[in-house]
Amino acid sequence: MQRAWSRGEFEISSDPARLDVSVVHAFLTNSYWARGIPIETVQRSIENSICFGIYRGDRQIGFARVITDRATFGYLADVFVVPEYRGRGLSKWLMECILAHPDLQGLRRWMLATQDAHGLYRQFGFTTIKTSERWMEIHRPEVYATIAASPDPKKK
Repeated sequence: MQRAWSRGEFEISSDPARLDVSVVHAFLTNSYWARGIPIETVQRSIENSICFGIYRGDRQIGFARVITDRATFGYLADVFVVPEYRGRGLSKWLMECILAHPDLQGLRRWMLATQDAHGLYRQFGFTTIKTSERWMEIHRPEVYATIAASPDPKKK
């Protein structure tokens, strides 16, 4: 279900047709968590998530996506506001809209990973994992560099 919220000159929308993949890719490929991500990977991640864009007029100035089964679990990822629009409460408003989205109600567990935005997420009920011994992961921070260096099997 697509939703839109307005506040002054800004709008948040979950309409995937409005997303500017080039804006999302430009930010993510330079971020600490997705450095070098191929645009094709960004496109595929958008297609398989509930995404939220922040807009000022027709210009996209922020983004977030939720990877979810829409029943029990949601993983919040790729949250950003471009630097020139930070400090205006847009990330807090974005979180309010994400948590209010009808397709994300009643989830048993939400997860996210952040290096530097703990204060933002704590305001919305996120805490550090208290039973970390139960959780496991495979983390490949250099995967995009590996993909870029691999020869394309289609080109022979």
